[in-house]
Amino acid sequence: MADQLLSTVTYHETLPESYVRPESQRPNLTQVINDANIPVIDLGFPDKSRIISQIGKACQSYGFFQVVNHGIDTELMVKMMAISLEFFRLPPEEKAKLYSDDPAKKMRLSTSFNVRKEAVHNWRDYLRLHCYPLEEYVPGWPSNPFSFKEVVSTYCKEVRRLGLRLLGAVSLSLGLEEEYIERVLGEQEQHMAINYYPKCPEPELTYGLPAHTDPNALTVLLQQPDVAGLQVLKDGKWIAVEPRPNAFVINIGDQLQALSNARYKSVWHRAVVNSNSERMSVASFLCPCNTAIISPPEKLVTEGSPAVYRSYTYEEYYNKFWSRNLDDEHCLERFEGGLSRPCKTSR
Repeated sequence: MADQLLSTVTYHETLPESYVRPESQRPNLTQVINDANIPVIDLGFPDKSRIISQIGKACQSYGFFQVVNHGIDTELMVKMMAISLEFFRLPPEEKAKLYSDDPAKKMRLSTSFNVRKEAVHNWRDYLRLHCYPLEEYVPGWPSNPFSFKEVVSTYCKEVRRLGLRLLGAVSLSLGLEEEYIERVLGEQEQHMAINYYPKCPEPELTYGLPAHTDPNALTVLLQQPDVAGLQVLKDGKWIAVEPRPNAFVINIGDQLQALSNARYKSVWHRAVVNSNSERMSVASFLCPCNTAIISPPEKLVTEGSPAVYRSYTYEEYYNKFWSRNLDDEHCLERFEGGLSRPCKTSR
C-alpha cells in the first residue's frame, strides 16, 4: 500500500521494528574504511589503450570504478538529480497514484526492495522505470513534475550512449572484438531506479539496501554529490565510495562476470543511510535482451580455465534473481558447474 512509502512522512522519530536488522546482519558502520585507491578513469585521456587497460584492471580487482570526462553534460546531471528530488517531494496523494509492489510492472513507485517477500524492510523509496525504447515507455512515466519526462528521457539517451561505449572497452580489455559483448547481449533493455533514502533515526540498525550484486550487465550510477552512502566489498572489508564531482560509478553486473568466465567481478555493494541528511541516487541498468544466451566466448575457455557457468538465457537468470531475497547468496552460484539449482527464497 502507498502508505508504506517513507517519503510521505517529513520526519521519522523512531525506526519501526519492521526495519530493524538482526544484530548479526547490521552494517557495523564503525568498521567501514575509506580507500583512496578506488579506480578513477579519465575517459577523455587521448591514449585509448591506456583507458582499456585501466578498465580491465579495475574490473578484475574491484568490479567497479568511477569515470570522469565521460561526455555527459554536468548541467544535465544536476537537472536529473534535482527533478528526482522534486518527484519524491510531491504530495502523498500524487505519489499514491503511482505506487505498486508488483516487480513485473514497467513503471512503479515502491519502497524497500521486494515488500511481498522480505522479512525486514529497507530504508528506501524508489521509482523504477523502463527506459528503452523511450518512445514505448515515456508516455506512461509521471507527468508531475512538469519537466520530468523531458529531463529523464534526455538523461537516459546520454547514459545509454556512455554504457554502450563502456561495454566496448570491456570487450577490448578481455581481448575480444569491441562489438562482441554488445552483439551477444542483443537489443539491450535499459532500466532505471531513482532511489530516495530519507534521514534515518537509527542508521546503524538498518540499510538503504543490503549487500547485493546487480543481475544485469552494466550499471551506471549517479550519486548525490554531497552525501555518501554507497559501499563496496573488497577483500572482506566494506569500503565507502565518496561521491566525486561530476563522476559516475560503474558497476560490473552478474552477466559480465559470467561472460568474462569469472575474470571480472560483479561487485557486492550496499547502501547505508544516515541521520543527518536525505540522500538520492540514480542507477541506470543496461540489461541483455531476455532471449540473449549468456555463455563465455571460446577465447576465454581453455583447458586450464574451463567454463565456470553453464549457458542460460537472461530471462531465466532474471526470474531466479527476483525469486529470492536481495541479500541471499550470489545468484550466479546457482549456475556453476553445469546444472542450475533453484535460488533460495529465504536466508
